[in-house]
Amino acid sequence: MQRSRLANSYKFLHFDRFVFPMKLTFENRIALVTGAGRGIGRAIAEHLAAEGAMVICVSKNADSCGAVADAINQSGGKAQALAVDVADKVAVAAACEALLTEHTCIDILVNNAGITKDNLLIRMSEEDWDLVLTTNLSSVFYWTKGLIRPMTKKRFGRIINISSVVGLIGNAGQANYAAAKAGLLGYTKTLAREFASRAITANVVAPGFTATDMTAGLSPEVMEMAKKTIPLGRMGEAADIARIVTYLASEESGYITGQVFSVDGGMVM
Repeated sequence: MQRSRLANSYKFLHFDRFVFPMKLTFENRIALVTGAGRGIGRAIAEHLAAEGAMVICVSKNADSCGAVADAINQSGGKAQALAVDVADKVAVAAACEALLTEHTCIDILVNNAGITKDNLLIRMSEEDWDLVLTTNLSSVFYWTKGLIRPMTKKRFGRIINISSVVGLIGNAGQANYAAAKAGLLGYTKTLAREFASRAITANVVAPGFTATDMTAGLSPEVMEMAKKTIPLGRMGEAADIARIVTYLASEESGYITGQVFSVDGGMVM
């Protein structure tokens, strides 16, 4: 009888005697996604909303995050836009305070915002080093510190930080980007250890070459060279990243923490 009642509520995948629910649990959950105005961030926001989470779409540009929030709301989801520069610690602190006044607790934090300022190390300016480290790494500290305390009181939280395969293997001309993305690994593992007793999980997703605005400017020759390094032979899609992030944000992922998930078509094995 119990299995019959469950079968009426969910669709199931059957593998021998194991049963896996396809529906993830996001009831009354509020998620915040940085860099949600385009690309991977937009896909993550849309997937979370489709599963039932209320999503706060953050980007520096009010038009971009506003467009994503509007699209989610028009499709039957729940979203709001928040324009803030993630590299501005004062602005982030103020945003966190306002959000917690309005919502009491942000249950899911996805730190996705990032920029590149590529150059060989000998030509890289200190300004470009500082800007990439602040935007891609320090901002994650700002948002986490500003939003995590209510998670500890609620004894529930999901933190997913978006790194890159570049943070795992390095890449010529991206010393600043690689340093920031590698820094997320140690930072996230430390969060996982510090907050496990409060049922807060922290994980990293490291995309490989993914078709976004950031890769759209690459020449066809570079694209072909990149594909040759990918065993699956294709660029990733934003949805490939969004799907694993959505799972890690769900209640069903509660026994996974401190892990790094490479979504790269097999580049890093």
